Amino acid sequence: MTNRVDILLGLQWGDEGKGKLVDVLTPDYEVIARFQGGPNAGHTLEFEGTKHVLHTIPSGIFHDHVTNLVGNGVVIDPVVFARELDALSARQVPAADRLLLSRKAHIIVPTHRLLDKASEQAKGSARIGSTLKGIGPAYMDKTGRNGLRIGDLHASDFRDKYAVLVEKHRGLLSMYPDSDALLAELPAMEVLFFKAVEQLLTLRVTDSEHYLNQALADGKRILAEGAQGSLLDIDFGSYPYVTSSNTIAAGACTGLGIAPSRVGEVIGIFKAYCTRVGSGPFPTEQDNETGEAMRRIGNEFGSTTGRARRCGWLDLPALRYACMINGVTRLIMMKADVLSQFSSLSVCTHYMHEGEKTDNLPYDINPDKVQPVYQELKGWNTDLTGLRDEGELPAALIDYIHFIEAAVQVPITIVSVGPDRSQTIRRRAMPVQ
Repeated sequence: MTNRVDILLGLQWGDEGKGKLVDVLTPDYEVIARFQGGPNAGHTLEFEGTKHVLHTIPSGIFHDHVTNLVGNGVVIDPVVFARELDALSARQVPAADRLLLSRKAHIIVPTHRLLDKASEQAKGSARIGSTLKGIGPAYMDKTGRNGLRIGDLHASDFRDKYAVLVEKHRGLLSMYPDSDALLAELPAMEVLFFKAVEQLLTLRVTDSEHYLNQALADGKRILAEGAQGSLLDIDFGSYPYVTSSNTIAAGACTGLGIAPSRVGEVIGIFKAYCTRVGSGPFPTEQDNETGEAMRRIGNEFGSTTGRARRCGWLDLPALRYACMINGVTRLIMMKADVLSQFSSLSVCTHYMHEGEKTDNLPYDINPDKVQPVYQELKGWNTDLTGLRDEGELPAALIDYIHFIEAAVQVPITIVSVGPDRSQTIRRRAMPVQ
């Protein structure tokens, strides 16, 4: 049988725990390939008592048998990337030996970050909650056919190409009131940028679409790693409060150069509740003591920005929608342990939308357009963090799992009961009825 590329991605508004699960699943694969996003992602891994946060480097980097590929759909900030390399080196991880960069991956330059900052400041109260990492402007240059790519770093005229792009950005920045103050930051930023570029030039690069398809032909198992979450997809997320790339399964094809026919399993990750960072609609948000308890127990603060995450109950219409557009074949539920202190759980099963009950995700999910319809379920009131086998799971948690499986018609095959890689329970999931 011809090998396929499995895809692992988030089904909510990001922060689902993709980094941990890629790390857990990596022993089953020989290539981990990141297919979109940039340093706005924060994939947290925890093992042997140490926490590791990755932003651009694939989450299989801690395994010595795996090649970690940064695909063409990713935007790379050399400064952030170099810091990640340095942090891994300090932990005795030979990252350079395990990494490949796509020549077609685009580069975030310092003025992308300045443009991001200027644009967000100009929006005032209507800001979208950008991480200010330059992601949006970098993708705009990509689609505007002005961008610089990893392959350009190796060209003799790279500095000339860089100067042309920066001049364009200076013109755009001049339209903002604080442009002089912003541009005053540029010289110091460029020193760090060009130093980091020298470090990137020591890494191996490849035509990643050829590499991956040859790897498939050679019988290697490949896992495509997504960033952010499906509800932040540029086309299918809660626009305009979204990221600048396609975070859904289809993005793996364009972000890596693999054909749709080569996709195998689509593994969707979701939290047992919902969170969101920044602005945008969030139908089940609990801006109250319940949400605060979820935030405190779950340590819900952004690994990239440090911002407090908004918290709320599980949203089944949104989860069902994400499963549908991704073609999810199996589910992984994260942070079940966070709900252990709640005696009663609420789950949004439907919305009231324009006076009618619906289980679809409407075009507009702002609070004045949709109201969640909840069903109460019994909590499990049991510390899960020490459990390691499916047979140890409390009956109320099994009921919660079955309730979700019945609603979305996809089996939950893994349940995470803590941040450490060892706190992961694989289920012998029965077919969904």
